[in-house]
Amino acid sequence: MGKSLENFTPISALAGGALIGLSVSLLLLFNGRIAGISGIMNGLFLAPKREKTWRGLFLTGLILGAFIFQLLTNDSLQLRQDYPLSLIVLGGFLVGFGTRMGGGCTSGHGICGIARFSIRSIVATMTFMLSGMVTVFILKHLIGGA
Repeated sequence: MGKSLENFTPISALAGGALIGLSVSLLLLFNGRIAGISGIMNGLFLAPKREKTWRGLFLTGLILGAFIFQLLTNDSLQLRQDYPLSLIVLGGFLVGFGTRMGGGCTSGHGICGIARFSIRSIVATMTFMLSGMVTVFILKHLIGGA
């Protein structure tokens, strides 16, 4: 079996997907809002005061959820340390630029947009996926990185 399938955990993947689906559905049902992280983050700074509370709580929940998961599972996140700062900054800039240019982020398009049968979101998600596949191919097979 390939190395990429060694850590496949279908139960936790299914549970995580179900929780994401439930949370975005509840946000849409009770707030009438789409759970796109870039839009929520952007609105945290630009939205009227009454909008900032739920946005702050949503983003805090993302961080706390990861922290609680790590505490409950004793699982540590292994970060790669061998990338130059300039590459990290460039990557962050390109992600932000692409999010703005694409009218939303992967969560907004991929999770919420596809569920609403948005053609724009379907095309955007296919673009994200294709770009990721091309990037992995270039890094693994052309450049030789890990």
